[in-house]
Amino acid sequence: MEDIRLEKARPRHQFSDSMLSEIIMPIATLIALVALWQIFTMVMKPPVWLLPSPTAVVGAAYEWREDLPFHFGITLYETLVGFVASILLGIPLAIMIVYSPLLQRTIYPILLAFQSVPKVAIAPLLLMWVGHGEAPKMIVVFLVCFFPIVVSATSGMQAVPAALLDLVRSLSASQTQVFLKIRLPNAMPYIFVGLKVAITLAVIGAVIGEFVGSNSGLGYLILISTQQFDTALAFTSIILLTLMSIALFYMVEFFERVFVSWAPRQ
Repeated sequence: MEDIRLEKARPRHQFSDSMLSEIIMPIATLIALVALWQIFTMVMKPPVWLLPSPTAVVGAAYEWREDLPFHFGITLYETLVGFVASILLGIPLAIMIVYSPLLQRTIYPILLAFQSVPKVAIAPLLLMWVGHGEAPKMIVVFLVCFFPIVVSATSGMQAVPAALLDLVRSLSASQTQVFLKIRLPNAMPYIFVGLKVAITLAVIGAVIGEFVGSNSGLGYLILISTQQFDTALAFTSIILLTLMSIALFYMVEFFERVFVSWAPRQ
C-alpha cells in the first residue's frame, strides 16, 4: 500500500518541478531584470530620452491607454492575415512540389533562392506597387512566413521512409490514402516547426511594413516616438510587440498539442 502511494505522489511532484522550471523561474528572472533596470536608472540617472525607467514606461502606457489598443489591433490584424494567407498558399504548394518532379526541379530551387532575399528591401517596392494602407504590410508578412512553411512542409512529406511507402503501395493503397495516412501525419511535426518559426517572423514583417509607410500600428508608434525622442512610448510599443509575439507563438503551440498530440516532446 505504501509503494502505491509513493507511485501516485511521484507524478504530482514531477508536475510541480516542471511548473517551477517552466513558469515560475522565467517570471522571477524577468521581475529581477526589471528591478535591476529600475535601480540602474535611479542610481545612474540617464536622460529619459536615452533610457527611461520602468515606471516611466508604465506612465507612457497609461498616457496612451486609449490609443494603444487600436494600434495593437492593427498590427495583430496585419500579422494574422499575412500568416493565414501564407498557410493557405504554402501548404498546397508544398504538396504539389512533393508530387511533381517537374516542380521539384524548377519551382523549389527558386523558392529557396528567394528565401535569402531580404524582405526589408522589398517593403519600399511594395509601397510603390500597392500603395499605402494595410495591404503592403500583409504582403510583407506573407513573404516572411511563406518560405519557412513551404520548406518545412515539403521536407516533412519527403522525409517518409522509402520502405514504408513501398509497404503501403504493396497493399494497393491509393495516392490519396498514402497522403492522408502516411505523408501528412509524418509532415505535421515539420509543418508546426515551420509555423512556429513563421509566426514569430510575422510580427517582425508587420513592423517592417509599418516602418516603411504607415499611419497606424505599433511599428508606426515606434517610428514617431523615436523621432520625437519619446523613448518611453517606444519601449511600451516594443513590450507590446514582444507580448504579441509570445502569445501567438504559444497559440500555434497549443494547436500543435491538439493536432499532433502523438508526436514526442521533451
